[in-house]
Amino acid sequence: MSTSSAAPRRGDGTDAAEVRPPMREALVAAAFRLFLERGYEQTTVDDIVALAGVGRRSFFRYFPSKEGVVFPDHERCLADMQAFLARSPEDADPVRRVCDAARLVLGMYAENPAFSVQRYRLTKKVPGLRAYELSVVWRYERALAEYLRGRLGGRPDGSLRADVIAAAVVAAHNNALRSWLRSDGRDDAGAAVDHALAYAQSAFGGVPVPPRGTSPEDVVVVAARRGTPLWQVLREIETAFAHD
Repeated sequence: MSTSSAAPRRGDGTDAAEVRPPMREALVAAAFRLFLERGYEQTTVDDIVALAGVGRRSFFRYFPSKEGVVFPDHERCLADMQAFLARSPEDADPVRRVCDAARLVLGMYAENPAFSVQRYRLTKKVPGLRAYELSVVWRYERALAEYLRGRLGGRPDGSLRADVIAAAVVAAHNNALRSWLRSDGRDDAGAAVDHALAYAQSAFGGVPVPPRGTSPEDVVVVAARRGTPLWQVLREIETAFAHD
């Protein structure tokens, strides 16, 4: 699992070389220090690399843009989510599975509450960061929807269900996540997200999943009154298949 830590970790009895943070973390720490001191719009990439003591090339090796340094771990978290979904057992409840995948995002935020709250406050103030965050959320939603389409594609409305369920799971997760961030990270994030995802799962869980490789045309349903002779039921089934 990825980490959102932006501050160097100091140990007891270690020298300066041992506590020097990796370059990626140093860039994030420098960026947020400047954002707090000067403001996001007033801080340039040149300012960040100067404070971190590295060159511009080093910055762009880790982050595609200044917006990227505000969300340093979403790429890894998205990769974790896609790998988690790819490992799903064939008999897994697809709605439960995407709810569990959404919890990976919570884990990323909860690993460093102080940094997550700091980022939340900054994002609220900067329209460009809010737009960037929305694009990140959309990528998570698309990953969930792609998995669901693979599981529900055998239904006539499989794609619709996949998109609606993915959107609902993301909305439930983000509602709880924002509530936790507004509490400055003091509330129980896990409990809040579990409650929200349970709501989504109760609304969409238990979706019948057709076996892989089948289509709606492969399923024949025959209705018969109670007490109908078995020979008559069998004849109805034979008649249905005879129309193929």
